[in-house]
Order: sequence, then C-alpha cells, then structure tokens
Amino acid sequence: MIIETQNTPDPNVINFFPPAPVIKAGKAEFTDAKSLRKSPLAEHIFDIGGIISVFITSELVSVTKNEKTSWNELKPQILAEIMDYLATGEDAVLPQTGTEIDTDEIIKQIKSLINARIRPAVKQDGGDIAFKRFDNGIVYVEMQGACAGCPYAMVTLKEGVEKLLKTYIPQVTEVRNIQPQTEK
Repeated sequence: MIIETQNTPDPNVINFFPPAPVIKAGKAEFTDAKSLRKSPLAEHIFDIGGIISVFITSELVSVTKNEKTSWNELKPQILAEIMDYLATGEDAVLPQTGTEIDTDEIIKQIKSLINARIRPAVKQDGGDIAFKRFDNGIVYVEMQGACAGCPYAMVTLKEGVEKLLKTYIPQVTEVRNIQPQTEK
C-alpha cells in the first residue's frame, strides 16, 4: 500500500494521502484529549508523541507536529498508523452526526439556545420565534407575532439568530424562516 505524502509551506505540517477514503464525508480536526475520543486514528497518531493536531478529510490526513520533533522520527510511525487503520477497516472518526441520537442532541441544543437567548429578545419587540425542524445543517424557524411581518425580521434572523446558533452549535450552517401554513 502506497500512501503519498506532501510537504506544506509550514515545515511542521505534512499531508498524508491514503489510497482509500479515510472518512465517508466531511472533515474533522483533533487538537486535544477530549476531541481525540472521537477518532481512534487521531488518538493513535497523537500517542506517537510530538503531535499538535490531526486534520482528517476523506482524501487526506494532515498532521501538525511541534517544532522540537523531527519528521524523520514521526513520518514512518504516522504512515504505519494510517496503514494499520486502513487494514482494520475501523472508523477513523466515530459517527457524530446523521444518527438519530446525535440529531436529537443537536435539536435539544438549538431549542435551548432559542428559548434562553433568542426568544426573550424577540418577545420584547412583540414577536416570537418557534423552532420547526433541523435538516442537513439548516435550522427552520417560524417568526411570529410582530416579527412575522417586520421588515427587519431577516436581519434579526441572519445577524442575530443564525450567528448565535452557528457560534455555539458547529453543525448549524444556516437558519431559514418558514411561512406558517394557512388552512383553506
């Protein structure tokens, strides 16, 4: 098995390109003990010593070392860890999104932030905001009361609600207002 490597402009970073996808989709970065629990591969690479971070996408594993450690020592060990990972077929990153449990947890976080931080501010202006659903990173809400017809509702939605949710919940990529369904 051949794993290509590529030096980067930063002498402390090398990219490793395995012949098979490392993860199915997305990306993940590991920089501390807490995040390492989410990736057996990153944990094994950190166990070598002298590693600052591991960044994983489907095509590459990018490793950042500290300045005191030599690539001559690290590179063969990292290659061995990546080869071992590919041979075992284990998940490089444990599932965090896409499962019902994880989505449910994200929804709880979204609702909690809306109720604690957003609704009180919106209610002061005579309106309300209701969580409707979370789908593929997009939070769907319904602006209600005075906020439903307010010309500044989109500014509130994008500059307030979306920024706050994206800051605290990295899985949120966008917030959209949906119009209430009227029965005929």
